[in-house]
Amino acid sequence: MPSMNDQPPERASTDNSRDTDRVEAFSDGVIAIAITLLIIEIRPPHLEAGEGAGDLVRALGDLWPNYVGYLISFLTIGIMWINHHNIFRFFVRTDPWLIALNTLFLLCVGFIPFPTALLAEYLGDPGARVATLVYGGWFTVTAVVYNLLWWYPTHKRRLIDPTVAQPVLDAISRRFRLGPPIYLLATLLALVSAELSIAVHFLLALFYFLPYRQGGVAEASV
Repeated sequence: MPSMNDQPPERASTDNSRDTDRVEAFSDGVIAIAITLLIIEIRPPHLEAGEGAGDLVRALGDLWPNYVGYLISFLTIGIMWINHHNIFRFFVRTDPWLIALNTLFLLCVGFIPFPTALLAEYLGDPGARVATLVYGGWFTVTAVVYNLLWWYPTHKRRLIDPTVAQPVLDAISRRFRLGPPIYLLATLLALVSAELSIAVHFLLALFYFLPYRQGGVAEASV
């Protein structure tokens, strides 16, 4: 009598595809919530009695740290989502370790609104250096976790589609490995200048938001 695992190849392939689809769908939801929480932190200024349009303009201008934090974090989370979508196209199935690493990655993404709010609160104030170190440090941690999420399934091609050429995987790996040291460098610049560190983070977000094409597959970096 056949066991429950004795499925036709077509059925097994379909089940594996559904497995990766469920992980992607859950991840998309968490990432969407994280992006939504970024804008919630930007609240309209409140005018006191007797204040007019000029005061509102100045109050809106005073919110510039919120705009900066929102823009950089939105672009960076967007890059992560693009990458996440792209790499899962290489996976033919999941396993408990991949799911655990993906959950750890989502933990990192879900926490991003907090260092973003911290940055917006203290940028331009005496606490800017510490806030910027926390902000950049968390992106560095997230980049390390993301690299683990890519390394695990590609190491020995344990979860990779056999039709994918190895040079394609190697090129993507080299690009991803640049992320952690670059984010760490941008973070450490806060010891010199918080504004300089934030400027580098912004330039990195713009640079990595541009697609990178390798082997017919567009990839960003993280």
